Amino acid sequence: MLGWSINLFRVFGIQLAVHASFGLLLAYYGWQGWQYGGLIGMLWSVALIVLFFGCVVLHELGHSLTARRYGVRVPRILLLPIGGMAEMEQIPRRPAAELLITVAGPAVNFALVLLLLPLVWQPLLGQVPVMEFSATDMLVQLWWGNLVMGTFNLLPVFPMDGGRIFRALLAMRLPYMRASWWAVQVGRVLALVFAGVAVFVYDSPLAGVLFVFIFMAAGTEYRNLLRREQEDAYWAEVARRATPVTPLEADPLPPLLPQRPD
Repeated sequence: MLGWSINLFRVFGIQLAVHASFGLLLAYYGWQGWQYGGLIGMLWSVALIVLFFGCVVLHELGHSLTARRYGVRVPRILLLPIGGMAEMEQIPRRPAAELLITVAGPAVNFALVLLLLPLVWQPLLGQVPVMEFSATDMLVQLWWGNLVMGTFNLLPVFPMDGGRIFRALLAMRLPYMRASWWAVQVGRVLALVFAGVAVFVYDSPLAGVLFVFIFMAAGTEYRNLLRREQEDAYWAEVARRATPVTPLEADPLPPLLPQRPD
């Protein structure tokens, strides 16, 4: 499924790609905008989604550029209808490195919140009326979007950023795999709790489905991590048991022909 993507362009040497299903998201919000505001509403809604996912790209670049400082290769950032994903070749097992890489993403969103605040604080306080489908309306939506994105990602639900931060903090005291196990278990319990709250308290089945997806993703990532750990242990044991072959000293070969007597 993740292979159904379209490459767009490179940013800082990282390929930016968008999943094919992203077009459905644009079509949905374009249609919603058309229903409420005709052509202007449609164009405004599509522009808002594009700008919002531009903020998602900046979030993922925060992760990616910080990861590259620690020698982690990031070949691609993939945009999905539910968010973005920086495809790193490996996650550093040093807790401090993982902590900084993970924090960098939400930090970008909170930086954008601060940058946009001078432009939106009066509308937010109700001091300036906001016309629907206006530029001010779009800035206010982007401000809220970045605030929600940064905060939501800090929920301690693995494999979201908050769950990875939780693992990095645990790994400062526990072995890495043990810290991962605890982060996954706590994250899965919280994912189910949040799914229940979303469905039964806020009547938001879509948010509930998102948390169920996160619940399953946590288990998948832990199984992949466990498999890599077992593979590394296997090859380490193979290397340990391997007996190095020492070349024999060069001995003179016996003559093939009779030697002439002196």
